[in-house]
Amino acid sequence: MHDKNGVGLSVLEQCRILKLPRATYYERRRFEAERQKKKAGENKTRLNRAKIVINEWSTHSTYGYKKMSKHLKRLGYDWAGEKFIRNLYKELGIKGQKPVFKTTRSGKAPYGKFPYLLRNKFIAFPNQVMATDITYIKTPWGMMYFTAVIDLYSRKILSWRLSDSMRTDFCLECVREAFEKYGVPAVFNTDCGSQYTSGEFIGLLKSYNVEISMDGIGRCKDNIFVERTWRTLKYEWIFLRDYRSEEELRKLLGEFVRFFNNERIHQGLDYKTPDEVYREGSFPSAIINKMAA
Repeated sequence: MHDKNGVGLSVLEQCRILKLPRATYYERRRFEAERQKKKAGENKTRLNRAKIVINEWSTHSTYGYKKMSKHLKRLGYDWAGEKFIRNLYKELGIKGQKPVFKTTRSGKAPYGKFPYLLRNKFIAFPNQVMATDITYIKTPWGMMYFTAVIDLYSRKILSWRLSDSMRTDFCLECVREAFEKYGVPAVFNTDCGSQYTSGEFIGLLKSYNVEISMDGIGRCKDNIFVERTWRTLKYEWIFLRDYRSEEELRKLLGEFVRFFNNERIHQGLDYKTPDEVYREGSFPSAIINKMAA
C-alpha cells in the first residue's frame, strides 16, 4: 500500500487505515508463509513420486494405471493408489501401450495330429500342463527363432532356446531341460508345427508317458498363454532395446526370462509373479515324486 506520493506505508499505518489489528496482520502473514511452504513441500513430494512412476513406466510401458498401482505397492510405495496413478497418467499424457496382434499360419502335420485336450480343462497345480511354441525375432543379421516351455498354471518360463533355424533339435533340447529341472507334466501342449509333429518330438514325449495335446489348426487361442508370453517378450522387451549380435540378443533373452518369472506381475495371477505362483502352488504327491526322481 502506498500514499498519494507513491511512498510505501508502514505496517502500522496500513493497519490503522484498514482498522486491522497488527496481530491479525502478522498472523495472516505467518499463515500464508506456512501455506506456501506446505504447498512447495507437496509439489516436491508429487514431483518425486512422478519421477518414480515414470521410471517404472519406462520398463513396464504396457502397465495401465491399475496394474502400475499394484506394481508400485508391491515395491513398498503405499501412496500409489489407483486414483493417484490414473490422475498422474492423465496429467503426464502416458498410458499403457497396447500391442498390435499379427496372425501366423500353422505348419503342416506330416506325421499326424493329436487332439486338443485343454478345452474346458481346469488346471489346478504347477506342472499339470506344460506348453511350448516358437516365435520369430527379426534381427539386423536375419531371422532368429525363440522357443520356450511354459507352465500353464503359473505362466512361468521353465526353459528356453534360441536358434538361427527352425530345426527340431533346439525344441527337443528345450523340452528335455524343462523335464529334467522341473519334472514331467501330465499333459504337454504344442501347435501343429512340423517340429512338434515330427517322429523325434513325439517319440520324446511318449518316452516320458506324457499325454500329448495339440492346438487346432488356425486356432492360436488354444495356446493363448504362450501367445501372451510372446507378446510380452516383443512389446515390453525386444522392441524397446538395442542388440547388435546374437550374443547380445541371447543375453537380452536371459534377462527377459528372469524379469518375466521374478518381477513382472500378472493381473490373471492376482498381481503376483509367475515364480511366486509356481512356488506357492499345491503339488500333488505324484508330481513331487516325479520331480524328486
